[in-house]
Amino acid sequence: MDVRNCRSCGRLFNYIGGPQICQACRDKLEVKFQQVKNFIRENPQASIQDICDANEVSVQQLHQWVREERLQFSKDSPIHLECENCGAIIYTGRFCDNCKASMANNLTKAFHKEEPKKECPNPFAQETDRLRFMKHR
Repeated sequence: MDVRNCRSCGRLFNYIGGPQICQACRDKLEVKFQQVKNFIRENPQASIQDICDANEVSVQQLHQWVREERLQFSKDSPIHLECENCGAIIYTGRFCDNCKASMANNLTKAFHKEEPKKECPNPFAQETDRLRFMKHR
């Protein structure tokens, strides 16, 4: 059993995985997330600071939800993110679709094992070309 202190409230809790916060703080954070999500839907032109101020959420937390692809800004929003790899404009996550596809392709190639080359059969060999033994009488 892994017991830790919650980073948000300081209470002890049984840590299973993910963020090091207790279930009560996790539930509060989820309520805040839904509140922010609804605010963005109702106010698509709001800036990051407006969103954070209206919902009492830190900019860091908002960026985390966007990186996790839980939040997505609309195309007409003044908020534009840049792909961490190529700098293209994106609205959620860390990478654009092209970079994601490229990374997935590279990863697949890295783990793909080449099949061993098969030996070419001798085109002149036939079933009848086997070694025969003769019996002496």
